[in-house]
Amino acid sequence: MRVLRIFAILDRLRVHRHPISAQLLADALNVSIRTIYRDMATLQAMGAPVRGEGGVGYQIGKGYFLPPLHFDPDELDAIVLGMRLVAARGDGPLADAALRASAKINAVLSDEHRETYSDRPLLAYSVQAETADQSIAFLSPVRAALRERQRLYISYRDLKGRGSTRHIRPLGLTAFDRVWLLTAWCETRADFRNFRVDRMRSVERTGETFRREPGKEFNDYLRTL
Repeated sequence: MRVLRIFAILDRLRVHRHPISAQLLADALNVSIRTIYRDMATLQAMGAPVRGEGGVGYQIGKGYFLPPLHFDPDELDAIVLGMRLVAARGDGPLADAALRASAKINAVLSDEHRETYSDRPLLAYSVQAETADQSIAFLSPVRAALRERQRLYISYRDLKGRGSTRHIRPLGLTAFDRVWLLTAWCETRADFRNFRVDRMRSVERTGETFRREPGKEFNDYLRTL
């Protein structure tokens, strides 16, 4: 039991960018703070670069080799459903990436979980429009520009059939039931705008990157909602 708890602590340390307090770890694992202190001492004695600071919390050093992740049944269900949703809702490259990522996860599971991971009776289905291929035709270049923070020049037609061209900074993608929505800073309008990917008529990557700018980021937009 203690070995499993130590693995669970490592899992939580690796997924937190910032220090996590002993109290939060104790609450998550349903043990006392004193138990967390003892487990942390054990990890440090084993050579794990766990740093602890009073009033701040614990954090693990970057680059440290950690044992494979240990997933509980609910976590495995979430992974399976998430991957299958991406495969159902995304374009070809995104669907292929979901399958590759799923295979990598399966490869590091225990023998017990590996036998049931790919056969879990969980399905994800997406009701696509008749022009499904066209509705996500520009998803790949939009995602690439989003990762690389690269300006786009798009031709767009709104729901009323009005056409326009825009220079935009792609900031975030949201997957709704039937559409993908791109949130961007529109340099033409000097404000945030949302564009349905299926309403785009052309997408041109300009090769120009943009820096982070306070007031013009995805989180800034979310705070306006």
